Amino acid sequence: MSYSKRMSLLMGMDSIIVLFSIYIGYYILNPYFSFYNLQLLVISSLTLLFSHHVFAFIYRLYHKAWEYASVGELVTIVKAITYSIVTAAGVQLIVNGHIYVRVLFITWLLHMCLIGGSRFSWRIVRARIIKSDVKKKKALIVGAGSAGTMLVRQLLKNNDSELKPVAFVDDDFSKQKLQIYGVTVLGKSEDIPKIVENNEIDHIIIAIPSLSKHEIQRIFQECSKTNAQTKIMPMIEDIVTGKVAVNQFRDVQVEDLLGRDPVELDIQSISKKLTGKTILVTGAGGSIGSEICRQVSKFKPKKLLLLGHGENSIYSIDMELRNQVKDEVEIIPIIADVQDRNRIFEVMEYHRPDVVYHAAAHKHVPLMEYNPKEAVKNNVIGTKNVAEAADTFGVGTFVLVSSDKAVNPTNVMGSTKRIAEMVIQELNKHSDTKFVAVRFGNVLGSRGSVIPLFKKQIHAGGPVTVTHPEMTRYFMTIPEASRLVMQAGALARGGEIFVLDMGEPVKIVDLAENLIKLSGYTVDEIGIKFAGIRPGEKMFEELLGENEVHSEAVFPKIFVGKTVGFEYERVKTLIENYESFDVEYIREYVLGLANKNEDLLVKSAN
Repeated sequence: MSYSKRMSLLMGMDSIIVLFSIYIGYYILNPYFSFYNLQLLVISSLTLLFSHHVFAFIYRLYHKAWEYASVGELVTIVKAITYSIVTAAGVQLIVNGHIYVRVLFITWLLHMCLIGGSRFSWRIVRARIIKSDVKKKKALIVGAGSAGTMLVRQLLKNNDSELKPVAFVDDDFSKQKLQIYGVTVLGKSEDIPKIVENNEIDHIIIAIPSLSKHEIQRIFQECSKTNAQTKIMPMIEDIVTGKVAVNQFRDVQVEDLLGRDPVELDIQSISKKLTGKTILVTGAGGSIGSEICRQVSKFKPKKLLLLGHGENSIYSIDMELRNQVKDEVEIIPIIADVQDRNRIFEVMEYHRPDVVYHAAAHKHVPLMEYNPKEAVKNNVIGTKNVAEAADTFGVGTFVLVSSDKAVNPTNVMGSTKRIAEMVIQELNKHSDTKFVAVRFGNVLGSRGSVIPLFKKQIHAGGPVTVTHPEMTRYFMTIPEASRLVMQAGALARGGEIFVLDMGEPVKIVDLAENLIKLSGYTVDEIGIKFAGIRPGEKMFEELLGENEVHSEAVFPKIFVGKTVGFEYERVKTLIENYESFDVEYIREYVLGLANKNEDLLVKSAN
């Protein structure tokens, strides 16, 4: 119905109600009060009719969507009717010198019943009749707090929603059996499987945006026991700022199930390091490097240098950042290989960066087992080139992105990352540049991580391949990894190795099972196949060696490892002679060097 037709209908209906009400009041009382006269009745009726429409426009009674009427709309009806009755009373007093209170009171009551009833009856018709014709999916809401209440109200109001809230669960004992908007709190989170089964629930919506990662993990474990699809309500601040609507849910992500809260940043100290400065990121087109660039750009550096070997990936992050920061930050894409020493020195001399984040590296464990010389060239020689250029041209802080695989390494990749740490620690001894390293666990969603592989296998119908049922890893998100890099740069004094308190390690098989369930399948439908440990892999990863551990955090959830001794002459031997080493020799040499294993070093020398 058009706006004009709708307004005409409401005005006509209200006019009939106004006239009907005052005449009914008159004829009810006239037999008992003979002083009521017809002339005054007509004047009162016309006054009441005119004033009602005036106040109806003032309070926008003809502009409201009455299918969503609530207490607020009822209050406006009371105001409009009361003020129109008061106006009619004033006219009676002026014309007749007397107010016929009984007639006006009955008229007020009839107005409230008929006008209010006509409006709210439309809401009932919409809710009970029209909306009941639409087949909706049953939803269980986890959390009967302010967010859950807001969500239920929105779902009940929204005629286009495919979800119908039928029950709450909440761990607050005082809320059990309460009804909110007609929806009952049926139990606690541990009752989710039983409630889903008894009520034939199709969707579970976690509506507690303030939940910690550990609590989300606990609730999801209960949800995963059912066949219902699980989603999460967006953050309240995103709803308030208009970024998303209340009923725009997102899927539970693997990142939500890490069992710990993400690292928070010391914004002030990072801002001092980055704002108005020239920042260089190597490997800027990679998953970690590109996220570092995104995070750094928020601090409004003077220049942000995007250095990488692959032109397509550099082009992609360059275009993305230009669209985000506009003219606030000078973005400079640089195509260069960290193995090209002359090119790196040329870039460093020309731009003179204040901070360097060195993320360029070969990170794939099995591939580096087959290509150990390339691992040395990129991870060791490349790091040496960038670090020495930073030292030569007065960079303030140099942050090396390292790996938890550098601790007691059993593979070439981890060994070369540990040797790269040795390179910058040696430079730090006689340089004004602050050289530090940051060790990561496995980064969810990064190139080469298990998540894209698992998703591809699930999409293909399975099975998901896991190396070993007992294999565990530490995991973190890409934004976490990038924040840790920036925070390490802000905390740097020189020579440290920073690590994140990553909580408990996660079994890869548990990660696979969660991802299968998040994709809407059961483990039986997709299947899990154990393929065996690949070359160079360890069953368990470590973040710090026993002789590196400091017991106290230097920042919430960030620890710093002690600097341990190493023989840099052996590192120099590797750097100067690696090109002449054969594959087996170089593999044993880097493993011996990284682990301080004299037997391996002697064996390789022989």
